[in-house]
Formats: sequence, structure tokens, C-alpha cells
Amino acid sequence: MLDRSHIKEQDGRRLVFDQWRKRWVALTPEELVRQHTLHLLVDEYNYQKGLISVEHTIELNGMKKRCDAVVYALEGKPLMIIEFKAPDVALTQKVFDQAATYNTKLTVPYLMVANGKQTIVCKVENGKYIFAHDIPKYEELT
Repeated sequence: MLDRSHIKEQDGRRLVFDQWRKRWVALTPEELVRQHTLHLLVDEYNYQKGLISVEHTIELNGMKKRCDAVVYALEGKPLMIIEFKAPDVALTQKVFDQAATYNTKLTVPYLMVANGKQTIVCKVENGKYIFAHDIPKYEELT
């Protein structure tokens, strides 16, 4: 769980300790959504912290891009791309398309976008998107 011990103020800036990147990062609204959601996945949905890559770099059309988070299977196969937005950013088709574009490289079976107010998860099956009613437990991803 994300708690106050993971947050500090330094040089007039609020920072949060990112357990995945193992460093202090600026506590922006988007970062707060990321940290809260990742802790939720670990604490409530049985995701393993060590199987989540944060700020995962991929090369797409000759350009380096970063997925906000990628969830992996034990054997190293990517299972889910997660994109985070600040609470004041609506989860539009454009936001969803960002994750879908990254998926042309990773070909994961699940996509998730979250802004702290809303979470959208879908399963990618035969080129179609099947939207879920809830975040799947980790066991359901494989």
C-alpha cells in the first residue's frame, strides 16, 4: 500500500519513492495515479511487484517510446500494457489508442488505462477488444 512513508518534500518539491524504479520521483498527479494503481494491483489483485516493469522502453517505427507499465508472466512474456493519466485527463479514444499502438510491438493480451477516477481494461482477442467489467486478477492474465 502507498502510504505517507513513501512521500517526502525536498527543495520545495513533493517526491514519492517508486518501489519499481527504486528511486524518488516527482509526485505529479499522473505519478500518484501510477503509484496508487500499481500498489492496488499488488495488494488486491495478486500481481507480483517483480513482474511489473515501469517506464518500459520499446522501439516503435525507429523511435524510442515508453509504456508507463508492462506486466509480465513468470517466463518473461508480456501480458498487459498499462497507461496512466492524471485525474483531470479524460480516458478518451486517443488515450486508449496510445496503449494499442504500443501493443503493435509487444502483442499483449490485455490493455489497461487509468486516471485515478476511471479504469478501463480490455482483452485483445483475434484483433478485437473485449472490455472487462473489472481489473483481472493476475491469475486471469495467463
